[in-house]
Amino acid sequence: MTATSPPQIVPVAEAHRADWERLYAGYAAFYRVTQTAEMRARVWSWIQDPAHEVKGLVALDAGGRGLGLAHYRPFARPLSASTGGFLDDLFVDPAARGQRVADALIGAVAAIGREKGWSVIRWITAEDNYRGRAVYDRVAQLTPWKTYDIKL
Repeated sequence: MTATSPPQIVPVAEAHRADWERLYAGYAAFYRVTQTAEMRARVWSWIQDPAHEVKGLVALDAGGRGLGLAHYRPFARPLSASTGGFLDDLFVDPAARGQRVADALIGAVAAIGREKGWSVIRWITAEDNYRGRAVYDRVAQLTPWKTYDIKL
């Protein structure tokens, strides 16, 4: 990819497995989450299963090397009687940052959402993910909502 050529965004396929593994392991490391090969295999099986709700995209450079990934899924929005899209995971290889790869991945998820008639694309990020938040502040609107978890 050069400064003038945007990445190609495509659904994750078997040919992307090695790049996807590398990128997803990088994502887990970024968030300091212990992730095993078995965990990645489970997520891989989800995104390869047409019946599973989780879908995946990969950003490729001109040579076909994976630059970034995105996982997304629909979610029900009862209050608005609509369906939204949730961007679960977004990661760009550190060597490709600053090249608008994240913008392209988010834009591709938004385009899919428009095609499906979704009302919103939503995601969360860590408070201290300053570089990512600079991108998100450019392409989306920050909401006033706080997120809570109950560990089960």
